[in-house]
Amino acid sequence: MAKKAELLEKAQELGLEVTEKNTIAEIEAALETAGEKEEKTAAKAGKRSEKAQRETEEKLEKEARKVAGDTTPQSDDAEANVKKGPKPVTRPRIERRGKNYRKTAEQVEKDRVYSLTEALELATKTNPVKFDASVEVHVRLGVDPRQADQNVRSTVSLPHGTGKTIRVAVFAPEAEHAAAKKAGADVIGDETFLKQLEKEELNFDVLIATPQYMPKLGKYARLLGPRGLMPNPKAGTVATDVAKAVSEAKAGKVEYRVDKQAIVHLSIGKVSFGAEKLADNAKAFFDSLQSQKPSSLKGSYVKSTSISTTMGPGIKVENVVN
Repeated sequence: MAKKAELLEKAQELGLEVTEKNTIAEIEAALETAGEKEEKTAAKAGKRSEKAQRETEEKLEKEARKVAGDTTPQSDDAEANVKKGPKPVTRPRIERRGKNYRKTAEQVEKDRVYSLTEALELATKTNPVKFDASVEVHVRLGVDPRQADQNVRSTVSLPHGTGKTIRVAVFAPEAEHAAAKKAGADVIGDETFLKQLEKEELNFDVLIATPQYMPKLGKYARLLGPRGLMPNPKAGTVATDVAKAVSEAKAGKVEYRVDKQAIVHLSIGKVSFGAEKLADNAKAFFDSLQSQKPSSLKGSYVKSTSISTTMGPGIKVENVVN
């Protein structure tokens, strides 16, 4: 009985709900449970510490609020995230365009596929800007640009040029300077030209170099490469006949290549050229593009073609390349 009295006294100190009716075994079990709880509460580190238990409770509470969609701030300093009304309706893209664009876009039938002649005539009438805009051809190919044998890249000489003034630079030995100047080169030099590159003076649109001078340009690859100015044999800008290369560049020889999205973009002239000259340039480009069809390609070569002016609406064109 003395043992039971001692146990009851300890239980009362801990605030346990036990009486004399409970057996000694029940009182001991209650005291043992209370001791375990006290140990858990008194832990200083680990998963049983007060800090860890509090963080766990806060995390569970936060997840419960997230599921319930409750955005009410939990601190007095925070501001409530009050809904300001329904989500605004996004207008169609055509309504977000300028007035001149919308007016010209009305002349293009959205679901119609035009012939090349009709598309070029329509392109000259749908120029929404006041300046003499370029007429561009956009061809989506069925190639994989990541494959080396399907990376379409070539040059084409447009019969009527591009309508742009091309500034040509020549990096060649002094013996070639006179011929390059006679052909119409704007910048000519050898060592003096390298000094201009060191100062990053890129006052040209096309750079032509001779094969023996190409190693000297390796130092400036990071400057010229990203701008598309590094001479390349495929582009015809690495040539032994410098005068011929300059004449072709001045006459309208342009380079085209497929981008990462398997699309070829090329400007074939200006609106002021008229439909006939634009058609001649377009035919020269499509003939060149046809000749570049990869032999390893199994599917269709050309998926879609469209023509547009600078800042003008796109015009779908029937497949010209067979």
